[in-house]
Formats: sequence, C-alpha cells, structure tokens
Amino acid sequence: MDTTGGAERGTTERVLTLLGLLQRRRVRTGPELAERLGVTPRTVRRDVERLRALGYPVHAGQGVGGGYRLGPGQELPPLLLDDEEAIATAVSLLANAGGGAGGAVAGGGDAALRALSKLDQVLPNRLRHEVRALSGSVEFFGQGGRSPVDPETLMTLARACRDEVETGFDYPSGSEVRPRRAEPYRLVASDRRWYLLAYDLDRDGWRSFRVDRMTGVSPRTWRFRPRAAPDAAAYVQEGVASRVYPHQARFLVHASADAVRVQISASAAVVRPRGDDSCEVLSGGADLDFVLTHVLLLGHEFEVLDPPELAGRARALARRLRSAGTTTAAAVADGT
Repeated sequence: MDTTGGAERGTTERVLTLLGLLQRRRVRTGPELAERLGVTPRTVRRDVERLRALGYPVHAGQGVGGGYRLGPGQELPPLLLDDEEAIATAVSLLANAGGGAGGAVAGGGDAALRALSKLDQVLPNRLRHEVRALSGSVEFFGQGGRSPVDPETLMTLARACRDEVETGFDYPSGSEVRPRRAEPYRLVASDRRWYLLAYDLDRDGWRSFRVDRMTGVSPRTWRFRPRAAPDAAAYVQEGVASRVYPHQARFLVHASADAVRVQISASAAVVRPRGDDSCEVLSGGADLDFVLTHVLLLGHEFEVLDPPELAGRARALARRLRSAGTTTAAAVADGT
C-alpha cells in the first residue's frame, strides 16, 4: 500500500500547526513545540526549515529566554487563521470598508474591500455563511476613525443580533453601573464609535448603547421574536446628534445636502435632502445659541424651522453682528 500521500498530508498539517503556534506566542522553545506536536526536537528543526523555505522568517535564539520566534520578513507570507480569527478578521474588514473613508487611513476602505474579497474567496462554506450572517447585523453612518472597542464584545453582540437572543450587560447610568436586559437588533458604526441598537426590556423602548461603555456582555438562552424596528443607522445618528441633548433644533439650509455633510460631522448633525439646493439640518446641544452659531458658520443662507423661539435669538444675533460691523466701520472712518 502506498503511504506517501498520507505521510505528506501529515507533514503538511504538522507544519501548519507549528506555524499557528508560532503566530500565537512571541517565543516558544524547541522542547515545548516538540511536546505540543508530539514529535522529536529534531523533527521540529526540520519543520522550521520547511517554514523558512516557504518564506516565513523563523528566528532561533539560544540560552535562557531563547527559542523559536516568528519575525518580520522582506515579503508578506500567507497567514494562518483559525475559525474564530477568520470570522473576526472578516467582520472587522467589513466594518472598515463600510466606514466610507476607511477611518483615519486614506484609501483604507478600498483596501479593506480588496482584502475582504480575498478572504471571502478562501473561506470554507461554513465560515462564509457565518460571516455573511454577521455582516447583516452591522450598519454604518459617517466617516472617520473610531474609538477602539473589544473585538470579542463586537462579535458577541453581532451573533446575538443574528441569532435573536436576549442579551444582558452592565451599563453606566448616572454615577452607577446597572445591569440591563435587551433584545439586540443591529450594531451601528458611526464616525467615532460603535453603538448597539436594542429594545430595552427594562425601559420598554428602543435605545442605543455605546459599545465601549458596555461590560459583562452575555447572551442568554431566551430567543425573542423581532419587533418592528426603526432604521438602525438613522435612529442612532439622530440620537447621537440630537436626542441626547436637552435642546434640539431644525434648520432649512439653502445648500445641497452633500455640500453640508462635508462641513458637519455625522455625529454632530443629521442632514436630510430637501431638493437639489437645500437640506434640513437637525442638531442638538446644551445651549441652542451654540447650535445657531455653528449653523451660521457654515456660510449658507438658512432659516430656523424649530423651535420657534430660536428665530428670535437669530434676529437678536443678527442685530449684534450688524452693530459690531457698524462700530468697526465707524472706527476705520475715524482712523482709530
């Protein structure tokens, strides 16, 4: 019986296992690797040479603290990912690609899409199905670099959204951190942060939660029937830009929505088209005068839609600006 094929497969699997061990820890000793692989140290040395021949820069150190270490090379060799790492990588690439400008790295969105297409091409069917299912639980608005969050928490929440299971977590409320129960619906990535849109079972309503503030995230065994839900990205964006503040204001700005979106962060205002040459801007703040000034500085003609009293503040601001301009003109005329 010809056993050559079986022997080659055994060697290949062992070498790939060795590569995975070296990728997961900075330094591993020869005896440790031999024990993990169930071979002799001599076989480990031969397998290290096989990795080097494939382009993996495996360095060997002597003495105390020595061992085998996978270092940087001149070229990029293939990476070896287990199932969980492959899924996490794919979902992270999807998030970066969906962020529009690709975060803080110019062209990062396009690069993420190319990398995602390559990864999707080689994923086993079982993992491709899970990645695509998880990707349906993620939405985006805005562009920019996001605050880092625990990727394991993101994956846990994405799975809970996909599987429609009740989830518990701790979340700050005022000066306290309290347990919450929710039916997770979508993860939403803004230009700054990750949010979870969920139905809050304790408060009987839809809420958005900042993922970086969530701790002890744990899916429960109870499945739920999805409720009629708002548009996830729009709901979270409106909450971030307006509802979280004590005062809200709406303006009709005489410029295209595309032009205004370039000027205002997606986390600072919601911009809705109102024809080709105008748009509605919804924003909030602790002080409406600040919001009014911010819209004024956009440099476009605008009207106050809501609240009515803000129109009076706009007229008062206009009088102060005219007064300042008149005073300056008089001073120039007097030569002072």
